[in-house]
Amino acid sequence: MKLQALIFDVDGTLAETEEFHRAAFNQVFVRFGFCWLWDRELYKELLKITGGKERILHYLRQFKPEDLDRAQPQIAHMHQLKNQIYGEIIQQGAVELRPGVSRLIAEAQSSGVSLAIATTTSLSNVHALLERTIGVRGLESFQIIVAGDEAPAKKPSPDAFEIALKRLNRSASECIALEDSANGVLAAQSAGLKVIATPGIYTSDDNFTGASSVISDLGEPHRPHQHISGWDWPQGVVSIAALEARASQGQGGPL
Repeated sequence: MKLQALIFDVDGTLAETEEFHRAAFNQVFVRFGFCWLWDRELYKELLKITGGKERILHYLRQFKPEDLDRAQPQIAHMHQLKNQIYGEIIQQGAVELRPGVSRLIAEAQSSGVSLAIATTTSLSNVHALLERTIGVRGLESFQIIVAGDEAPAKKPSPDAFEIALKRLNRSASECIALEDSANGVLAAQSAGLKVIATPGIYTSDDNFTGASSVISDLGEPHRPHQHISGWDWPQGVVSIAALEARASQGQGGPL
């Protein structure tokens, strides 16, 4: 089966963005008059809840029940402002794509492999990241973007991936997903996709059982990635040629 499309997650997969999201959350809490602080340890736990509004509500219920009545009606506005702040942070140029991402996107375009995004983050956040890291062509690189509240249920539900597959008009066997978290891997698997996992700074301890390949990143010719489990890749680099070989041969052994 020829590889027809790659479906990328965004936060932690395209770029290490979670620290910028955490900073934006903390700024918005101050602006709304709440004495809340999400440090790294707490945020790592909160990331198990996908979706920003859902994450705030979970935090309130679990850690700040005394603020629930006052804060819950403001969650949507808090999240909207948080995304605005995040966009401003990204526009300052503090973020870069993870190793191998830009290269693989360019290879896919040259090879006629479609590109899609399936994420739980808001569409404005996707646009901000792509515009800053790739430029105008970043938005044009991805034929399909499924973001934010577009999916009825967020990861680990497969909804976002299933919507992406439907819009691509491709079967799961013709596509490969790229993720950084256990929730993302579960969502892609549930949609029938093979998944390559590149754990991020907040997901290195996740359980990636079932991922076809777990590697430190996609790798560059001058900087090969670290192989963790599953499929390995020639010279420590995930390329379109190697992905097409995987898609045609199934699980298989080393290439």
